[in-house]
Parts: sequence; structure tokens; C-alpha cells
Amino acid sequence: MSIVIPTFNESANVAELLRRIDATMGSQGWEAVFVDDDSPDGTAAAVRAIACIDQRVRCVQRIGRRGLSSACIEGMLASAAPVIAVMDADLQHDESILPTMLARIDQGADVVVATRYAQGGSTGEWDASRKSMSLWATRMSRLILKQPVSDPMSGFFMLRRDVLEGCVHELSAMGFKILLDLLASSRRELRIAELPYVFRDRFAGESKLDSMVVWEYGMLLLDKTIGRFVPVRFLMFSLIGGLGVFVHMAVLTAALKGFGLDFTVAQTVATLLSMVFNFALNNTLTYRDRRLAGWAWLRGLASFVVACGVGAVANIGISTWLYEHDTRWVLAAIAGILIGAVWNYAVTQLYTWGKKRR
Repeated sequence: MSIVIPTFNESANVAELLRRIDATMGSQGWEAVFVDDDSPDGTAAAVRAIACIDQRVRCVQRIGRRGLSSACIEGMLASAAPVIAVMDADLQHDESILPTMLARIDQGADVVVATRYAQGGSTGEWDASRKSMSLWATRMSRLILKQPVSDPMSGFFMLRRDVLEGCVHELSAMGFKILLDLLASSRRELRIAELPYVFRDRFAGESKLDSMVVWEYGMLLLDKTIGRFVPVRFLMFSLIGGLGVFVHMAVLTAALKGFGLDFTVAQTVATLLSMVFNFALNNTLTYRDRRLAGWAWLRGLASFVVACGVGAVANIGISTWLYEHDTRWVLAAIAGILIGAVWNYAVTQLYTWGKKRR
């Protein structure tokens, strides 16, 4: 069995987690694959220090990529084991039930979910707001789930390799709910077993949950419902582009009416500020898993402005050509906007957010 453990700033938990797994599972039949998103606290180095003396421990260090779901997928694909478990590194998941989960797999289950919501399970010391958010997310998951599961938001589960291989090309790899992604992507009905456990307090370090988890969850739900027809990132990119139009007009109005600037100057200022707005929002939301910071943010902005400048030229050129060839002005304008939007999305995805900018 491979135990895939996604990490970011979990160096203080690595040794204790491995000690507990070893005490539970014994010395044979398992490996731990840590997938670290280039943690600044030296998590990868802590894992490798142990791996030097324990061949059951491996480290996959990702550079320029972030995200729990994609980390889990890479860890699972880096393993050859017929059974794969996924759990967090913060010791909130109860490792003592791993043998029972494995036994359920041996008895015929395709997936075993460690659940907080079955009888005998608990969310531990969660406050009321976190409990209500989790229950809301669980209810929303029914929009894309094919089978009833009490805790599809669980980050602690086990599955057969053939389950992964049957749906890996359909996975969204968005956000942090990899179990929900797997269950929604499976093309066949799965034999699902559930095992209750009590969610514990974090052993060391800080929680990674923030206000953006709702956005990431929404992106996953959208991808599983309409992603087969149009990329969700493109929808978000276009939506933010539409908001940028309002920013442009607000700045232009203020520059003309409030500051009395020349139209050309006002239009230039409005265009640049709306581009900065679009870039910043896309960097925070659309490409959250690839977001740029520091000097990389400035270089990314520069490439974004250049790409969108070319897209604006394409927009004007296409729409003008169509209009001059007897196309209704509305249709010509829409065609130009679509061409510009596709260009901007494709080029910035490749050159602005496609590679790690240091």
C-alpha cells in the first residue's frame, strides 16, 4: 500500500506522522509518498533526511505548482502499489484505522472513505461556522455525485489502483477535494465502504484553509457540470474580463469628468488600470494554483499587458473586417470580442501562468 501525503509547510509533523504510521502498520507492506509543493519551511528536506535511512519513505517535490488535489494525483501516479491511501500530514486523520480500511479493500471495496459523519465519527473541536460550511459543501456535492456518500469532502480515504486508472484522465485536479473529484469522475458504479473516525486537532503548524476554499470548491463543481463543454478557467477569465470593462468605464469617466484629462490620456490610463485589475484578479482566482508573487508578479503583468494588447488589435481588426464585409455591427463586434478573449486566454495561460516566474 502507498500512503500519499500532500504537504506544504509541514516539516514539524513529518517524523511524528511516520512514527505513528509505523506503529500502526508495522514494518512491512507500505510506503509513504510525500508530495511537497516546495515548502519554504524545508518539508522536502525533512522527508529526504528520513528517506535516507528508511526506504519506505519517498519525496516528490513540485516546483511552480500548487494545489492539494493535483499533488495527490501526482503522488498516486508516482506509486506502483495496488492500493493507495490519501491522508493529511497534520495528524488530524486517525492513522490507527488504516489497517481496517485496508481490510475493507481486501473484502471487496473499491473505495474506503474515512467519514466524520457516520455513527461513531465526529468533526472534533470544530466551531459552528466550520461545521455549517462543511455540511453545506456536502449537500452541494450531490449535484455531481453519482452515489450517496456521507462524507465526500473527506481528505482521508483509500482506493484500488484500478479505480484511479479508470478515471484519472477525467479528473479536474482543482482545489482540495480530491475524493469528490474521483467519485464524480468514475465511469462505473463503485463499491464504497465508510469507516467512522474522530477528526483530531492539528499536531503542529498552521491550517491552510482560507477564504478562497469556497471559490476553489465552486470551480470544481462547475468543472464537473459544464467543464466538458467549455473550460472553467476560460469562463472565469471571461467573467473577469467583463468586470474589467466596468473598471475601464469607471476610470475613464473619472479621468474625463473628474480630472479633466484629454480623452487619449484618459483612455490610456483606463486601459492600463483595467488590465492591471484583470491580471490581479485572474492571478488570485482563475490561476490560484499557479499564482505569481514578487518579481514574478511584475513580469507576469508585463506579459499579460503585451498579450492583451495584441488581443485588442485582433479584436478591432476582425470586427472591422467583418463589418466592412456586410456583417451586422453587433455580430461583428461579438466576433471580435470572442476572438480577442480566446487569444488572451490561450496566450496568457501559456506565457503568463504557464511556467514558474522567479
